[in-house]
Parts: sequence; C-alpha cells; structure tokens
Amino acid sequence: MKKHIKNLLKSKFVKNVTILATGVAGAQVVTMALSPIVTRLYTPEAIGVLGSFTAITRTIIPIAALTYPIAIVLPKRDQEAEGIIKLSIYLSLIIATLVTVIIGGFNSTIVSVLKWEEYSSFIYLIPLVVIFSSFLQVSEQWLIRTNQFVINAKVYFYQSVIINISKVGIGLFYPVAIVLVILQVAEIALRAIMMMIFAKKSKYKIKRISSNDSKVSVKHLAKKYYVFPLYRAPEKFLSSVAQSLPVLLLTGLFGPASAGFYSLGRTALSIPSRLIGDSIGDVFYPRISEAAKNGENVKMLIKRATLALAGLGIIPFGIIILFGPIIFEFVFGAEWDIAGEYARWIALASFSVFINKPSVKSMPVLSAQRFHLFFTVIRLLTRSVSLIIGFFIFNSDLVAVALFGIAELLANLIFIFITLNLSEKKIQT
Repeated sequence: MKKHIKNLLKSKFVKNVTILATGVAGAQVVTMALSPIVTRLYTPEAIGVLGSFTAITRTIIPIAALTYPIAIVLPKRDQEAEGIIKLSIYLSLIIATLVTVIIGGFNSTIVSVLKWEEYSSFIYLIPLVVIFSSFLQVSEQWLIRTNQFVINAKVYFYQSVIINISKVGIGLFYPVAIVLVILQVAEIALRAIMMMIFAKKSKYKIKRISSNDSKVSVKHLAKKYYVFPLYRAPEKFLSSVAQSLPVLLLTGLFGPASAGFYSLGRTALSIPSRLIGDSIGDVFYPRISEAAKNGENVKMLIKRATLALAGLGIIPFGIIILFGPIIFEFVFGAEWDIAGEYARWIALASFSVFINKPSVKSMPVLSAQRFHLFFTVIRLLTRSVSLIIGFFIFNSDLVAVALFGIAELLANLIFIFITLNLSEKKIQT
C-alpha cells in the first residue's frame, strides 16, 4: 500500500495536478483575501448585475467556437491541432458577428427581461467576450495538449492579482456595476493574451514529420471532428444555460439583489472546484484519452478520480452546509448573511459538480457525447422546474435555491453512475 501511494505521488499525473492547483490556489487566495473588501465597496445590486452579465456570457462562451477547441488535445499530430486552432478562431469571428446582429435586433427585449434599463450598453460587450473566450479556449487546450501546466498556473495567478486589485482600487472611487462588468471582460482577454505570450516564448517545438505535414485542410478537420459541434456544442450550451438559469430567473423574478446573493454564494463555493476539480479535470482529460488508446481500465481511472474528489470535497462543502450564514456574515459583511443561507443549498449542487469532473471529461473518450447532450437536456428541465416551483408555489427565492440544489445533486450522482456503466462497456469492447 505504501509503495502504491509513493508511486502515485511520484506520477506525472499528480505532478501536473499539483502544478496547476498551485497556480489556481494562489489565484483563489488573492480573490478571497480581497473579496471582503469588494463586497463592502459594491452593493448586492451591482454584484447581481455582474452575475447576470456573467450568466449571459457563460451561455455563449462554450459555443464561441462550437467546442472545436476541446478537440485540440486529441490528434496525434501537432499539425492537426494547429488546424483546429485556426478553425476555432474563424468560427469565433463568425459567431461574434452573428451575436452583434442579434443584439442589435433584440436590444430592447433583452434589456427588459433582465431589468437592465440602466445598463443597456453592457450587452454590446458580449461579442468581445465571444472573441476573447475563443482565444482563451484554444490557448488553454494547446497548453494542456503540450503538458505546459506551469504556464496555466502562472496565468491564473497573475490574472487574479491584476483583476482583483483593480476591483478594489477602482471601487474605492467608483463602486458601480459597470466597473465589475468591464473587468469581467478584461479578465478573459488578459488570460488569453498572457497564455498566448507565454506559449510563444516556451521551449516547446512543434514536431513536423515532413514538408507537407503542415498543410492540414480546415474543412477536412471540421468534418473529422464533427461530433463536437453536433453533440458537444449543444450540450455545453444547455449545460451553461442550466448553470446560469438560477441567476437569470432570480434576476427576473426577485430582482438584482437576489441574484447578487446567489452569485456571491456560487462564487465562494466554486473555489474548491477551481482549485482542485478543474485542475484534476484538465490533467485527467489527456490522461484518460491516452489510457483508452492503450487499452487501460478507464472505469477504474474514473472511479478513483471521483472518489478522490469526494474525499477532498466533503469537508469544505460540509462546513458551508452547517455554518453558511455565520461564515458569510462574518467574512463579507452583515448584509450578506442571506447569501450564506443560499450557500447551504448551493453547496449540494457544487459538491456534486465537483465530483463529476472525471465523468464529464470522459465523455469524448467514451464516445458518449450524444448521451451527454441528452442528459444535459434532462438536467436543464429539472433545474428549471425546481426554480419555477420555488417561485410560483412557495413564492420564496430561498426555497427555489434549495430545490435547485437538491435536484442538481441527484442529477449529477445519476450521471456518474451511468458514466461508470458506459466505461465498463468500453472495457468489454
């Protein structure tokens, strides 16, 4: 047993997770250290507007390049990966143009639904988010493909320091929603730019086999990896809609302040996911892809990773479930105790999302993207129903969030169970 643990600690997988988690940890320390100041400078309404803007952009970001960037990790040849990068960027420019046209045509409707009469100009920042997020996605996936996790770690930390200090510095003189929204867009752009600069300066060299090897048809790659826009893009879009749904519905049904309470609770509870869950997920994706190619037991890999995350997450999420209101009031200020009540139920959803990272990352490898899309549709419906019941039957934002948390927990546990069954079939074939 000791030998097994020692070998595990020395493994490349654990080393990469540690490198990435260290950078994310530094970024989250900065974020949490300055959050009590941010929540005392900006009102719940301002943070609610930011939450609504983030919710909208979150639904668009996954389809900024029709999820082709996720395929960058898969090809054996770097030239194919380069071709996918070009394809992704071309698509993002087209989609950004379409988004601009849609915003121009439905501006008043969008503003009315979101109750953004004072912030109507904000939505014209969305096309920029589409472009910047596409560059960010291709940069991230290229660094994952080439195992340059040190760069990812550096960028996470530097970006967090710059953006959070800016929130506080500007907020001392001008603590309004527009500052938070612009910095949100700047955060995406900054991460993308830093990743591209560091990647260009890195020692990694693209391996070319022949003089003709660099000529890869973008059209050919679009067809070869068609399952991503066909299944993964709709799944990512619907999944993002499902994640953003609480903020959008709380804004529309209960007002920006309720959305602000929820946004703070979700942001605080996303820290374990960003610190550990995303790090393991990013390293796990190329690992399980390699394991499937080599005929390894992918079910065991998924199971071990899921159980490890469950063990790591049970304490931080459990503490929030027990003492959420007290912790939030002490850390963020007296007016944020309601966010702590929300957080108790958000913790159930966040914990289940935290432990299902390996299952989600396994979908392309298990050729289960069609199933993933179907399951996401079901999950979106259950989330919607739970929130609507909370409003129309109980007329309570807290009950709505509670039902949402319970529904999300059950859905993700079922998802993990089905993924393990699919991986078993993968072994048998």
